[in-house]
Amino acid sequence: MNNKSAKFGIGAIVRHRVYPFRGVVVDVDPEFDNTDEWYEAIPAEVRPAKDQPFYHLLAENSDSYYTAYVSQQNLLPDAENGPVSHPDVDDMFDGLDGERYVLHPEAFN
Repeated sequence: MNNKSAKFGIGAIVRHRVYPFRGVVVDVDPEFDNTDEWYEAIPAEVRPAKDQPFYHLLAENSDSYYTAYVSQQNLLPDAENGPVSHPDVDDMFDGLDGERYVLHPEAFN
């Protein structure tokens, strides 16, 4: 793939292309930066390339809230479906400004 340009910034609302969850971006790695064990646990037929941005999300689905680590190829914009209800959103962001969350000033430190 070899495209290290991040498509989504901090505060962007996204959804997974395949699995039923969405979230808000809280960090971006320019390429895969997790354990080999985590990577190998993904079934080979759906395992994403490592040489692309990976996003840390405050994620939600119909049952729970959690953090997720997702490749760029598996994310789509999702601001049109409203705010993310993850309980940690208010700890990091001041609220929505159009289609993205605005970081608290303290989050920069």
